[in-house]
Amino acid sequence: MKTAIVQRFGDFKVFLRRVCFGPQALAFLPAIVLAAFWLGGEPLLIASALGLPLLFLVAGGSTSTPGGEGSGPALDLVTLPKAEKLMDATLEKARATNMSTACMVVDLAGDEEISQASGNETFLVVQESLLRRMRGALRKDDTVVRTGDSRFLIVLGPSVRLDLESLLQLASRLQASIEEPVHVDDALRHVSATIGFCSSSRMVSGARGKHLVEAALVALDEALGNGPSSIRAWSENMRAAQKEKNSLKNEVDQALSGGQIQPWFQPQICTSTGEISGVEALARWIHPERGIIPPAQFLRILEETGKMERLSEVILQHSLTALRSWDQVGLNVPRVSVNFSDTELRDPRLVERIQWELDRFGLTPQRLGIEVLETVIAGSPEGIVSRNIVALGEMGCHIDLDDFGTGHASITALRRFRVHRLKIDRSFVTRIDRDEDQHRMLAAVLGMADRLDLATLAEGVESVGEHALLGQLGCDHVQGFGIARPMPPDQLVTWAKEHAERISEAQNLSRRSG
Repeated sequence: MKTAIVQRFGDFKVFLRRVCFGPQALAFLPAIVLAAFWLGGEPLLIASALGLPLLFLVAGGSTSTPGGEGSGPALDLVTLPKAEKLMDATLEKARATNMSTACMVVDLAGDEEISQASGNETFLVVQESLLRRMRGALRKDDTVVRTGDSRFLIVLGPSVRLDLESLLQLASRLQASIEEPVHVDDALRHVSATIGFCSSSRMVSGARGKHLVEAALVALDEALGNGPSSIRAWSENMRAAQKEKNSLKNEVDQALSGGQIQPWFQPQICTSTGEISGVEALARWIHPERGIIPPAQFLRILEETGKMERLSEVILQHSLTALRSWDQVGLNVPRVSVNFSDTELRDPRLVERIQWELDRFGLTPQRLGIEVLETVIAGSPEGIVSRNIVALGEMGCHIDLDDFGTGHASITALRRFRVHRLKIDRSFVTRIDRDEDQHRMLAAVLGMADRLDLATLAEGVESVGEHALLGQLGCDHVQGFGIARPMPPDQLVTWAKEHAERISEAQNLSRRSG
């Protein structure tokens, strides 16, 4: 009850702040005072003169400069150029006194969910609370401003000691303060903080505030690439990596249209017969000058530039082209599996597009596998994602649940989404031939799948021992570097012929020994 009252009072303060300190206040203030004098004479004039300051105090104080004690999120929002000027002024002050300063950028995750669940007013109150926490974890001379809905920039005041160790300790303390649960609508909500920072001592002589802010943003970008709640300090190596990333961003459109980005195929083997039961299409960027660019690097670029849907189209078209070419040379590949992200599965035209592509290549839906991350199914019980997956399954496509064991999908979800096969995450497969706990855990997963009448495929198989034990435990299919690495479609033809010969030789030896 107390929390609800505090929350309502906070909402009321936000409303008053908007009324009292928004642009409209300056326009209406003279009119309010004049109207008070006309309607009530001097008594009402005096009352308004005393009442407005009281309203001013209730609303939360003055419109102080960004970083002041009384300023809230709505008042602290500044443009990046203004934040750079603030950093520049602090940097000059630090150099004049032979001290150091630093810039930190904090990116919040989870606050947008609070906004969706509780509304914008509550969202502002939560952000004001988080802002107070940040200021409580910092020193008096440090300044916090907001540069976006969920992004804050911190300018650390001049200090004699701002080395890497002390900045890491400060960033960790700041992160711990922010990530304390937030009381919202009588419930606890969690917000995570990712932080990138750069000290002036790590910059070249003559660097400006703008360069320090840019370096902190590069460090933040590196931290975001390593998942939520990461902390990264800027280093010179990051500058080269950022330069290369920007270069690749400029080339990505040409790479998608010019055939540089295309699928390579990793075979999937049936543990009972040893024959190819399918292949997985994995995106590869073959750069004409830089060679093979790691998927983790360019997939992130595609996501940031909004090109994931285009990637899906390219991979699907190349995959169906390869499948038809294998049919023409007599190579039996029952199915090609293509990965679809959460973003792609939100496309309302996805089912129609896939059906059109299958018809264009003269292939049945049964020849196409749709790989969906378990986290997507666990987090999308309803809506367009759910309808698309169900529709693709009804159409005849094979639904694979990727990275099973990492996303907490319920058994009900497995049934509702008509999943055909579980792709068991590599974390369950590693060392099963040497680790008894891993062995028991995997046996339990396979037993559950068998009772649910679901096929299974183990990912990341890297040794003969893992392969053999998976077959003994009843896993239906295997895939990994221990069997074959991803390869271009023409190399798969050669590999498949050699693999068939090995199976034939093994069968002949078995007959002779029998």
